Amino acid sequence: MVEQHWSYMDQFAASMIARGPTFTSDGTLTGSVHILDLPDPAAARTFAFEEPGYQAGAYRDVLLRRWRNAQGRTMWDFSGSRPGNNRYLVLGFTLEPAAAATDLPPRDELIVSGPLLSDDGSFVVGAAVLLEAPDADDAREVLAADRYAGIEVHQWRFGGRPD
Repeated sequence: MVEQHWSYMDQFAASMIARGPTFTSDGTLTGSVHILDLPDPAAARTFAFEEPGYQAGAYRDVLLRRWRNAQGRTMWDFSGSRPGNNRYLVLGFTLEPAAAATDLPPRDELIVSGPLLSDDGSFVVGAAVLLEAPDADDAREVLAADRYAGIEVHQWRFGGRPD
């Protein structure tokens, strides 16, 4: 189903902010992340649930969450790559929903970042960050532990149709 997946994703190329697979520390594939700029929640559901792999039963879970692009760029705009760094997806889930987000200050290692929002967009329920760091512990530190009920760190790499 690889070509069906890529053909489907090609339809959304203009909306993509970031994408790519996630892994455990030993390199086992755990899933993927797709961040898109879509017009509404219905379009996001359509994107996720009409994807050929999902339709074929390849995914156990799908998490849809609104997100605000605090840096206003895509992963393709990122130019801060440093030798020896790895790439990570860091997810933080707030202790309580907040009315406003505290955006991360601009840093060279941030690829994209922004708050996770409630379904209607009125509350901040967490944060999602793609970044480069030497290791998972350094990546975790991008989010203040006292602001989140939990922080997940996943190894991640740039995705897209192979050349």
